[in-house]
Amino acid sequence: MTPAARVQAAIEILDLVIAAARDNGPAADKIIADWFRTRRFAGSGDRRAVRELAYGAIRRCGEIPQSGRAAMLCLAQSDAALKALFDGSPHAPQPIAEGELPADSGIAPHWLEEALAASDISGDEAAALLSRAPLDLRVNTLKASADSLDLAEPGEPTQARHALRLPFGTPVEQWAAHQNGLVEIQDTASQLACEVVAASPGETVIDLCAGAGGKTLALAAAMQNRGRIVACDIDRARLSHLGPRAVRAGATIIESQLLNPGRELSGLAEWLDKADAVLVDAPCSGTGTWRRNPEARWRLSPKQLARYGEVQAQLIDIAAQLVRPGGRLIYATCSLLDSEGADQIASFLARNPGFRADTPELAAGRPRGSGLRLSPCHDGTDGFFVARLLRI
Repeated sequence: MTPAARVQAAIEILDLVIAAARDNGPAADKIIADWFRTRRFAGSGDRRAVRELAYGAIRRCGEIPQSGRAAMLCLAQSDAALKALFDGSPHAPQPIAEGELPADSGIAPHWLEEALAASDISGDEAAALLSRAPLDLRVNTLKASADSLDLAEPGEPTQARHALRLPFGTPVEQWAAHQNGLVEIQDTASQLACEVVAASPGETVIDLCAGAGGKTLALAAAMQNRGRIVACDIDRARLSHLGPRAVRAGATIIESQLLNPGRELSGLAEWLDKADAVLVDAPCSGTGTWRRNPEARWRLSPKQLARYGEVQAQLIDIAAQLVRPGGRLIYATCSLLDSEGADQIASFLARNPGFRADTPELAAGRPRGSGLRLSPCHDGTDGFFVARLLRI
């Protein structure tokens, strides 16, 4: 592909990404993979270049663009060489018409930028949300230690106890160490959230929103495969991934439990007042993960954000009924919005006098309300909020 043809390919992909963002369609990664699957003529260099162009334009545009072409013109505003490729040659984008307007640049849609600013995320803090994320691994201490690993690239330690950081794009999933369960891909902020749980051997721990089980596996390693972990979710497809992952990781203390939406407590009746710790890794806006999924900010609406808040409050209240006296409730979201973090915990404590905040100490993060907030700018991690509450 010529450089100009790569630009036109990225524009076509962007049109699909924009349509998917408006209609709640597939993620950009899947769209890009599907697009190239039917275009075998594109080599690895073409794929890499087109992907970089597409994601560069996504990161540049705050509001959802009118079209892929407008998004690419936004990117070209600061790149004369890119603008010159709009030359109308075969397979190239048409020349830029007089008065043709690019999409607006920005961090996010205006309403969302305002919400972030109200949560003290602006300037460099906001800009860092759209930077390129590194690749973090968690060494699975059920099978290995950092000293015993023989990796193709050694990685650098981060703030989490068992984390190693590698450059973006490192093909970790092809490594034997990953295929054999010696390492798991997990961002440092997520690993630190697991450290806040302080899970110990012999305890009973409930992971209330386990999903595919990344944090569940970290908890099993912290507990040295001694005790009991109940991994719950309402999404059968996501939870189905946990079993094979647990086998690969050598985690033997995990029980999966599929819950019925709206009837979660009936499925957890045997655990009322019995869990040593309950982790609520709540569904959220994902504002802290834009480095990996920048188009996600185009999918969010004020109505969706409000709905996330309702679900988060419901989940914390469910979790509170599972914690034994003296036990721990840990709340975490990959969001930097106070409405999904500090404000949720303040509201919970106001309606639950039987709990008190126990602000955790970590090697990263800063206090935010009764919890800690980690951010790409300040900590080099995904954006995260985590709080620990003790049942009195």
